[in-house]
Amino acid sequence: MILALLIVNIVLTAIMMFSVTSTNQKTADLVGDIASAISLDIQGVGGGAASVSLENTETYTIADMQIALKKSVDENGVPVEEDHFAKISVVISMDKTHEDYATYSDLSLREDLIKGKISDVVGQYTIEEAKANPQAISSAILSSIQELYSSNFIFDVTLISPLYM
Repeated sequence: MILALLIVNIVLTAIMMFSVTSTNQKTADLVGDIASAISLDIQGVGGGAASVSLENTETYTIADMQIALKKSVDENGVPVEEDHFAKISVVISMDKTHEDYATYSDLSLREDLIKGKISDVVGQYTIEEAKANPQAISSAILSSIQELYSSNFIFDVTLISPLYM
């Protein structure tokens, strides 16, 4: 009787191990898929700034831009008459190891185009939105500049001490 129960126990344990192992594998695959989706999302938002070493980074600064912000609206939806401005300096970080760096490394040749993109992006925000979420502005500027160059050799945009008036 004990021998029969021992054999049944071994058989049931083997069946359970195979079923748990396959379920565990499916769970691990699902977690891996979710992790890679989150990683892609973070890469898209962050632009991959963490993947470029400091020694392979070159910066270009566009200082003291004064940009008119979108008019705010009051609680009734009526535009506020007061004009608001943002005074910002922007630091653009470039990857020196990227294949497009050699072609576009001198940003001063296209500084006016970059300033136009920055003005377009910042001008879409009200003063409240700009103060509340400067990271969104940086991300939008980065996307706009990457679109301008059709490249991602520019991997980060940093706003230095933005002043909203």
